[in-house]
Amino acid sequence: MAEREGSGEQVGVALYGAEASEVYELMHESRGKDYAAEASDIARRIRALLPGARSLLDIACGTGAHLRHFRTAFERVEGLELSATMAAAARRRLPGVTVHTGDMRDFALESTFSAITCMFGSIGYLSSTAQLDATLARFARHLDPGGVVAIDPWWFPETFLDGHVAGGATTVAGRTLARVSHSVRRGNASRMDVHYLVADPEAGVRHFNETHLITLFTRAQYEAAFTAAGLTVDYVDGLHGGRGLFIGALTRPSAP
Repeated sequence: MAEREGSGEQVGVALYGAEASEVYELMHESRGKDYAAEASDIARRIRALLPGARSLLDIACGTGAHLRHFRTAFERVEGLELSATMAAAARRRLPGVTVHTGDMRDFALESTFSAITCMFGSIGYLSSTAQLDATLARFARHLDPGGVVAIDPWWFPETFLDGHVAGGATTVAGRTLARVSHSVRRGNASRMDVHYLVADPEAGVRHFNETHLITLFTRAQYEAAFTAAGLTVDYVDGLHGGRGLFIGALTRPSAP
């Protein structure tokens, strides 16, 4: 678990525990998230920059929802996930795929990859531009020559909707799941309170909640981090629910 700089508030591994990992993917799919289509689009964009791309590391891979589709597009895929519970779920889902339990800020793997992805706004859990710069440099150090980084960012300050409320419910195999959230701005970050209800025929109804603190980096800050890491950078507007996509290729060796 990490502490957001200057706030005293805790972020990181305390999130996405056993209860959330059980329902997380089902809830987002019920709200229209198409993991297969997103993975296919990312793979196409990676190969536009590196036609011979053969391997991919998905950082903050969660339960492997994108990773299971990436593995049909690349010869070798691996995942990295901070939550031990989420990582364990990904391993169960994807036998034979290596899923590392680790932090995007300080991971060090022996392998390099044709491409590195970080999806669904996970990069926003970094708490400062210094962390963003250092993390992109770490990504670059794990790339093959000419390798590609693709990041699905969190909202920018000007696109974040202060006070936004979202909700949804779904029923799967006799179990009903509901999720509601409320997001507010706190300085240069967003605070999102999320509440879940799970109704099961045998276990009855249970409730749990989480609080997410996610940084509202600017487009310029993302682009500067890519450039400092030795990557080109393009921003594709309109993708991933409106958050867009940053993608770039390594043009020079990164600093050790």
